[in-house]
Amino acid sequence: MGRSLKKGPFIDHHLAKKVADMVSSRSKKPIKTWSRRSMITPDMVGLTIQVHNGRQHVPVFVTENMVTHKLGEFAPTRIFKGHGAVGDRKSGEEDKKPAAAPGAAGPAGAAPAAGAPAAAPAAAPAKK
Repeated sequence: MGRSLKKGPFIDHHLAKKVADMVSSRSKKPIKTWSRRSMITPDMVGLTIQVHNGRQHVPVFVTENMVTHKLGEFAPTRIFKGHGAVGDRKSGEEDKKPAAAPGAAGPAGAAPAAGAPAAAPAAAPAKK
């Protein structure tokens, strides 16, 4: 649920002061902050803000599309490495599937379809 419109956007005072100083001096030096909860305002557009993700400061260049979002949305705190263990996806694991039994039609262990002729037994060698 979002913040009430009558309260206005939340931005930490120390961050707002830094942004105002940068805008007035027209400097492009990155602003380092730990305030992930602060909302991006229109006066931040064009600035680079380094947002802390718990381990390092991630540089975020603010564009017009980011206004009204929180700074923390652009500095992920977790790295997704995929489901399962590391050794699950070995190349060639597809080749280790059980082979079809000799003489069986279709996939391994599948019964012949209804109405389909049964596989004929191996014919005896023809006599001359």
